[in-house]
Amino acid sequence: MPAITKIGFDSEKYLGEQTKKIIERVQKFEKLYLEFGGKLCYDLHAARVLPGYNPSTKVELLKKLGGLEIIYCVSAKDIVKGRVRRDFGLTYDNQTLKDIEDIHDFGLRVGAVVITRFSNEKPAIIFKKKLENFGMKVYIHNEIDGYPDDIKKVLEGYEKQPYVETKSKLIIITGVGGNSGKMALCLSQIYHERKKGSKTGFAKFETFPIWNLDLNHPINVAYEAATADLLDVNMIDPFHKKAYNITAINYNRDIENFDILINLMGRITGDKTPFGYKSPTDMGANMAKAGIVDDNVCKEAAKQEIIRRYFRYYREKVEGIETQETLDQMTKIMKKVHVNPEDRKVVKAARKAASDAEKKGRGFNNVLCGAAIELADGEIITGKNSPVLHAESASILNAIKELAKVPDEIDLISPNIMKAITDLKKELLNKKATSLNVDETLIALAIGSATNPTAKAALEKLKELENCEMHITHLPIQGDEAGLIRLKMNVTTDAKLSMLSHFQ
Repeated sequence: MPAITKIGFDSEKYLGEQTKKIIERVQKFEKLYLEFGGKLCYDLHAARVLPGYNPSTKVELLKKLGGLEIIYCVSAKDIVKGRVRRDFGLTYDNQTLKDIEDIHDFGLRVGAVVITRFSNEKPAIIFKKKLENFGMKVYIHNEIDGYPDDIKKVLEGYEKQPYVETKSKLIIITGVGGNSGKMALCLSQIYHERKKGSKTGFAKFETFPIWNLDLNHPINVAYEAATADLLDVNMIDPFHKKAYNITAINYNRDIENFDILINLMGRITGDKTPFGYKSPTDMGANMAKAGIVDDNVCKEAAKQEIIRRYFRYYREKVEGIETQETLDQMTKIMKKVHVNPEDRKVVKAARKAASDAEKKGRGFNNVLCGAAIELADGEIITGKNSPVLHAESASILNAIKELAKVPDEIDLISPNIMKAITDLKKELLNKKATSLNVDETLIALAIGSATNPTAKAALEKLKELENCEMHITHLPIQGDEAGLIRLKMNVTTDAKLSMLSHFQ
């Protein structure tokens, strides 16, 4: 993976330990429902927090295990909300489709999709029909009144939920994100299985929080940042401490619901220690610490991820998706590890680029924008918006010029190509702003590289931008966002809003 210069995590070592742990857990039951926390195919959060972590480690583990089935969960509430996975810039319904395709590309398949927390939301009904048109089996799990506190109502709810037919010994429950209803689905399935007399079990595949790291270790705090919109917090597991006299870290929802889980499963199984678990930590299968080979590298990476999360939530608040409560939570989280937004190096550089544009009168259409990219060697490259290029486009061209050692005065894109595109946008597409966004810039660069060796040399350097840090001062438009996602940079934004630029 380009742009990662310091390794803090050994994926192969972790994969070996985690695989053994899962196999041990599977052998304890006739059938095991394994809930997967985080993203299954491309866990980019883990890759950012644990430099050296392979984003597809989880799916590689599943391929090693074999003989399993996968059920995918998505919450009707998230579909209605239009919640977005920023790693790929997709709403949760579209991310569901992508994940199903990605799982298939890895040689596995999703046997069924369960739309959870359903309360007759029309967008969820439409999405169900869409999935069925693609040939997917789709089940609806209704929101259970009183879940999870009212045991009687929960059991009545499980009785009414449709049972998803499965045949394998190991069933993987995954989803588009946190709070997707994965655990509720597992327990509903176990309720139906136990009624049939099957010794069915439950476990959680967890990466974060890492139970045997300190409570306020930056890696664990980064998990709080990743779930700040859910108001999750890490806690010392009191059940584990009481049972084993060992300090273990878990998160509030599992700890708060453990008594409920014991009571609920006790009613189903008749066992006072369902599945043999004495604590929420016992439920998890987490060997992530075994893969950490440089704690300091991981600590610093985690701090940077916390700052990136702050900017993400700030952007979503500007877009009307997030609340001030989430931002307040992020302020508390940043204080835990003693960081602030300006501790991200590209932030000050991007803001200075925008300020310089203002001083030089380079604002275009009353929008003053700056962008900054940190290359793998730590050098900061900036760009400003102009009548011909968006700030993001300018910074990318400047960055690959630097990487290809192209003198600043040489144009990578012919002025004739630039003029042809801007004329097209103005005269035929009736665009008010004609400067090139990232997508358009990359296409123009590719066209020019066919006849210009210098442009070709620079074009080949684009892959070196993967995992580079980038900050922009403004809310990106679609053409910029799509291009940046494809380049796989870690992009944050001050989310300054310009109505004109937003609707280019």
